[in-house]
Amino acid sequence: MTKPSLTELLHAAVSAVGGTERPGQTAMAEAVAGAVDDNAHLLVQAGTGTGKSLGYLVPALAHGERVVVATATLALQRQLVERDLPRTVEALHPLLRRRPQYAMLKGRSNYLCMHRLHEGVPQDEEEGLFDQFEAAAPSSKLGQDLLRLRDWSDETESGDRDDLTPGVSDRAWAQVSVSSRECLGASKCAYGAECFAEAARERAKLADVVITNHALLAIDAIEGAPVLPQHEVLIVDEAHELVSRVTGVATGELTPGQVNRAVRRAAKLVNEKAADALQTASEGFERVMELALPGRLEEVPEDLGYALMALRDAARTVISALGSTRDKSVQDEDAVRKQAMASVESVHAVAERITQGSEWDVVWYERHDRFGASVRVAPLSVSGLLREKLFAERSVVLTSATLKLGGDFNGVGASLGLAPEGTAGEDVPQWKGLDVGSPFDYPKQGILYVARHLATPGREGARTDMLDELAELMEAAGGRTLGLFSSMRAAQAAAEVLRERLEKPILLQGEETLGELIKNFAADPDTCLFGTLSLWQGVDVPGASCQLVVMDRIPFPRPDDPLMSARSKAVEQAGGNGFMAVAATHAALLMAQGAGRLVRATGDKGVVAVLDPRLANARYGSYLRASLPDFWYTTDRNQVRRSLSAIDAAARAEGR
Repeated sequence: MTKPSLTELLHAAVSAVGGTERPGQTAMAEAVAGAVDDNAHLLVQAGTGTGKSLGYLVPALAHGERVVVATATLALQRQLVERDLPRTVEALHPLLRRRPQYAMLKGRSNYLCMHRLHEGVPQDEEEGLFDQFEAAAPSSKLGQDLLRLRDWSDETESGDRDDLTPGVSDRAWAQVSVSSRECLGASKCAYGAECFAEAARERAKLADVVITNHALLAIDAIEGAPVLPQHEVLIVDEAHELVSRVTGVATGELTPGQVNRAVRRAAKLVNEKAADALQTASEGFERVMELALPGRLEEVPEDLGYALMALRDAARTVISALGSTRDKSVQDEDAVRKQAMASVESVHAVAERITQGSEWDVVWYERHDRFGASVRVAPLSVSGLLREKLFAERSVVLTSATLKLGGDFNGVGASLGLAPEGTAGEDVPQWKGLDVGSPFDYPKQGILYVARHLATPGREGARTDMLDELAELMEAAGGRTLGLFSSMRAAQAAAEVLRERLEKPILLQGEETLGELIKNFAADPDTCLFGTLSLWQGVDVPGASCQLVVMDRIPFPRPDDPLMSARSKAVEQAGGNGFMAVAATHAALLMAQGAGRLVRATGDKGVVAVLDPRLANARYGSYLRASLPDFWYTTDRNQVRRSLSAIDAAARAEGR
């Protein structure tokens, strides 16, 4: 039998999921197949509506080697595992003469821990374990959540937190899950044979396609101990998120509360001298943190340096002592010891990293209203790490609707550790960039309006002219507005003012779960939804409920953001343009994602309004505009109001 062509396979898969074949999807599938066959690297920008998941799944399944697909969002993981993969595998089975297996794999703390559930949680103040089910009042929210979890444990096959609906609070989940550091290990655990996390790993080892998330991919790369099974092809979807997720995993943090917990957990398991030394070091660290002011520490202050060295040394002594002493009076000592060890090791690792000092790390103080002060350390750049760990020994395909900024892929490529496209060299990963476009006719379906007449936004103060403009636009649109704000404070202020001024329901992020807000927004065209970062990227509302997307200002990082400003300074010291490489790139990615909320289907029409004149007037404005979909562009406020009114009238005439 002749081998089926990629075109035949793609046609079968698209038919199975009820989609439409598009030229961009075909071009993408061919490019992915070529990269996989040649063991090469590919960056693919595929606009909304291209059908990019099939554009990479079909050639990956046809290739026959194991593939890992890493995504940023839970929504896409669910779509792949529950919809795209089952249908695609069934559709390709008669053509490929095999049925590829697939599995989902997440970090250990995402799975229910049977040991914790049955034996209890190590308690900080007393020896041994306590029964969290008895400790929580059955009538309390925590008690109800825990009882639901116990019932769920008897019926779930996966033990995956995301399969539990409705969900439970983080506090409740923490009572029944463990981190990889706290885990006893399957061979030492009485419940090892029925462990959900181990079962997920075993399924992943046997699967042809493993779906995971960016965070686990980062842990696999950073920690050296392989978490993911061996694979020949890596596909990173939502790749615009990868750098920030890897940075998050590579960031360390120390708070007085965290150190105190480590002291309490270890105190009963080590000799008095070791416990006292850690207690004294903890108190010294707490005194220093009481005076900590937010901001970057170009050099570690002397008092913090001494406090961290004392913590590091005391933690090291406790770690040695924890490994050599046994106390038969402690109930289920292995579990208690493992949790204590995990807490102290975490303190030791961060304290040592900061005291050792590296020119490649950024250290800063942060203050949180609820949790007080913390000291944090993050890599100045993750590009070297990604170049070394991601692009070696496997073919990598990175895809997203927003990878091409300012007209090319080099900005995103540089953040991933890649030299400009076409650069040759011995240790330089070779890659190609491909923009397969979008099936949407952006110039006919959307307008990009920049409110050029407004005052340039300052750092503080109410923008009354912006709120007046926003009210006029929302009135003209008849509601149907998604308001994307650069800060929660700005979103709250706008909602407060406009709820009094307009007779339109305005939903505000934080007042309800995100899923509920989006559902209510989509259900009623008169309703508007205001929010911040997760709305810029996470909303998919096709149709007439979202015909106006408003950005209050260009979303540059805060000037006092320690990590962003350090990265910007490093680029300048190397002779580059720090503002363009860091702040403008950050803003371009977010704006491209935000503008992508408008047109989600071929019949969608509307306006993206940017209420920041710098997009029209500043020198960098053309770079940012080139990163957005190719909408029809105007700065004429009257024209836009007329267009919004016409779009609203047409939708109402159709009963939408």
